[in-house]
Amino acid sequence: MRLKWSRSAIGDLARLHAFLAPVNPTAATRLMGRLKQAPKMLQVEPRLGASLLEFAPREVRRMLVDDYELRYEVADDLVIVLRLWHTREDR
Repeated sequence: MRLKWSRSAIGDLARLHAFLAPVNPTAATRLMGRLKQAPKMLQVEPRLGASLLEFAPREVRRMLVDDYELRYEVADDLVIVLRLWHTREDR
């Protein structure tokens, strides 16, 4: 499986980093590493996350990375990271 990040997900990474970096730059850097690394396991196990039936017929799923929710779509031989946010955010 190939892995692709949507523009929205890339924007989410930037937003999360910008929020955390002024307070704790080291933690922000570590978090970005974890958030970027976690979806790589989906290339081997694309259906690892919980299915979100409200998006059917699209195969949209969610997985948690620490306190962050990552939403992704499985399409043919592609895993697309759609969005990510802190679970305390009102989404």
